Amino acid sequence: MTSPIDNSLMRIFADVFQVPIESISADSSPETIESWDSLQHLNLVLALEQEFSVQFTPDEIEKLVSPRLVSALLADKLPVPEAMPCQ
Repeated sequence: MTSPIDNSLMRIFADVFQVPIESISADSSPETIESWDSLQHLNLVLALEQEFSVQFTPDEIEKLVSPRLVSALLADKLPVPEAMPCQ
């Protein structure tokens, strides 16, 4: 996970769960982050929606259980940049 989006995700996860960014990995989850409870999960959803200007459905919210899964879901939601024309 090294794209600008992934870097933002790591920062958001660290901020929401109040842990050092170095402790966040692509596979971090409620089982590996002690402060990840239902309230913090909602705070994560709100932070992601605000940062990326997207909205998640209730089914999607349930699947947001690791940076890797969030990144995959965002890849489907975010617009693909248009290709630059060749000159």
